[in-house]
Amino acid sequence: MKVKLYGVRGSIPTPLSTKEYRMKIKEILKRAIRQSIKEDQIDAFIKGLPLNLSYVIGGNTTCVRVQTKEKFYIIDAGTGLRVLGEEIITMQKETSRSHDSNRLSQTIPKELHIFLTHTHWDHIQGLPFFKPLYLPDYTLHFYSPFPDIQERLEYQTEQRFFPAPITKTASKKFYHYIPPKSIFTLEKEIEITTFPLKHPGGCFSYKFINKVTGKTFIFATDVEFTGEDFIERSEFLEYFGGADVLVLDAQYTLDESFMKIDWGHTSNTMAVNCATQWKVKNLFLTHHEPTYKDSMIYENYKHAIEHREKLNASKPNIYLAIEGLEIVL
Repeated sequence: MKVKLYGVRGSIPTPLSTKEYRMKIKEILKRAIRQSIKEDQIDAFIKGLPLNLSYVIGGNTTCVRVQTKEKFYIIDAGTGLRVLGEEIITMQKETSRSHDSNRLSQTIPKELHIFLTHTHWDHIQGLPFFKPLYLPDYTLHFYSPFPDIQERLEYQTEQRFFPAPITKTASKKFYHYIPPKSIFTLEKEIEITTFPLKHPGGCFSYKFINKVTGKTFIFATDVEFTGEDFIERSEFLEYFGGADVLVLDAQYTLDESFMKIDWGHTSNTMAVNCATQWKVKNLFLTHHEPTYKDSMIYENYKHAIEHREKLNASKPNIYLAIEGLEIVL
């Protein structure tokens, strides 16, 4: 499986401001002056910068691609979906001009499978801007544990709210209900499981298991975990236990999470507690708070690593979910 993150911000899109951009440049230049960087050292210098300076964390809301040998899966339709749609169309055009006509058919099929965790704005607002939605040679399958998912998506694009109703777009569309905690397959090697999460209005996690390699990828955004969840609830251990990659909501600092109880999100500290207890191998912190600058998100990431060390745990490996990041399982 190949996983790529197209949107990692929570709640609302957050473009990088000019002020923050200039602050990044200023700090980079200071470091370059201190190290007396020469032109042929620039690439190595950039590579050695901390994450908040060498990368832009990203302002698009949630969207993830899961690519297997046979299928092309998408999780959530936040504003990152627009970027993914542009990428799909560009790759299709490049392949049509290529002598290798089979290359894209093996990687980006025109039948796309879109899994929705829930339908809060930041998880569906990219759909009206997803180019394959408007093209007749694309088939879109929507999957959700919410039985009224078709009604929800069509309501979003009523002409009161958007000029192009989804019902009038050219792509073929199919809507599939997935019972909570169900296990199903769309291809021989991949098993998909759904799991309900604590969030206002409800939300669901998706787990992808490669039955040949045994590798497991879990995406669990918009969830509020507490100490009771990882200590007392064995069902969580059964679902999350031993995951190779867990992309988990870690929107808040610990202090802020105490001020936002029942808002439906997890602190970075609690995310580490859970992943450690569940023996997750690799944890990616996502759904970053929109009011946090990249520097603040990077501080949260460092605090998460420090917290794991205080637990005397070597695992999970902890990473920051960054827009454009690719993960290979």
